[in-house]
Amino acid sequence: MAADAIELTVPGPHGDRAVRISSPTRVIWPEAGITKRELAEYLVAVGDAFVAANGDRPISLQRFPGGVDGEQFFSKNPPKGAPEWVRSVPVTYPSGRSHPQLVVDEPATAVWAAQMNTIVFHPWASRAGRSDNPDQLRIDLDPQPGTGFAEAVPVALALRELLAEVDLTAFVKTSGSRGIHVFAPIEAEHEFLDVRHAVIALGRELERRMPDDVTTKWWKEERGDRIFIDYNQANRDRTMAGAYSPRPLPAATVSCPIEWDEIETTDPGEHTIRTVPARLAERGDPWATMHENPGRIDTLLEWWRRDLDAGLGELPFPPDFPKMPGEPMRVQPSRARNPD
Repeated sequence: MAADAIELTVPGPHGDRAVRISSPTRVIWPEAGITKRELAEYLVAVGDAFVAANGDRPISLQRFPGGVDGEQFFSKNPPKGAPEWVRSVPVTYPSGRSHPQLVVDEPATAVWAAQMNTIVFHPWASRAGRSDNPDQLRIDLDPQPGTGFAEAVPVALALRELLAEVDLTAFVKTSGSRGIHVFAPIEAEHEFLDVRHAVIALGRELERRMPDDVTTKWWKEERGDRIFIDYNQANRDRTMAGAYSPRPLPAATVSCPIEWDEIETTDPGEHTIRTVPARLAERGDPWATMHENPGRIDTLLEWWRRDLDAGLGELPFPPDFPKMPGEPMRVQPSRARNPD
């Protein structure tokens, strides 16, 4: 072992594992002074809750070899040199190609990923054994310029009520930045496109009820200062930062699960690598029961068909996706109106 490397003992379902951390004193978050060792120790401290939220899912790794202020890239294939106890699973991407992706089965896998300079963990909405069928309905509430977390809070509360109307139970977390992520467990019976349509139907209904506060407009020039329901996060191979995942922001904030009765008073900037372990130890994991009673998206798909009958069709996909049936032109409205 190199002189500047350490070994961390990481408890897990298969006993303790020793995970080597090289350059443990290297600073990852310069403003907060947080080192690579602190990142690894954080993942040990929150390991059980982290695996409960993100485990048994294909996961993409957002890696920062030079710290949060340096270059970054996404690893979809497992990094080379993975220990023999690290699992991967083949998944199919929108292009139709298939590749293996890492699966986090135990805290030691997350710690090893930190050794490989991973900061943000992006789990799929589906399980490793059934990767084509999401078991989570995910709604990303994305504040637009002029809005922030405070403006997203009433939208999240209204969204919770709307999900309850269709017999879905909502769980909430901070994004680690300005946004809010709302998840609802669902039966893994539908493909990604159906789940996307369910999210669009849900977003459109919320938009009808809160037209001054909510938008499903894909083009930024049409959103104004409303909260955007980012329905494209429901697509295959589209992910958001997982629960308890660090974020590459100056304060080393974490995408932190919270209770609904906290949402109006919580400060997302206070949930950091240095504060979340104690919070978790004191309060427990708000997402611990998430998948005990999954719901169904049948009603939301009925709303989707209702909107189709009313002339509301498909919405634009991300630019790197193949052209999809029924999709409108991927041209922003101002450019379409003024082709010159």
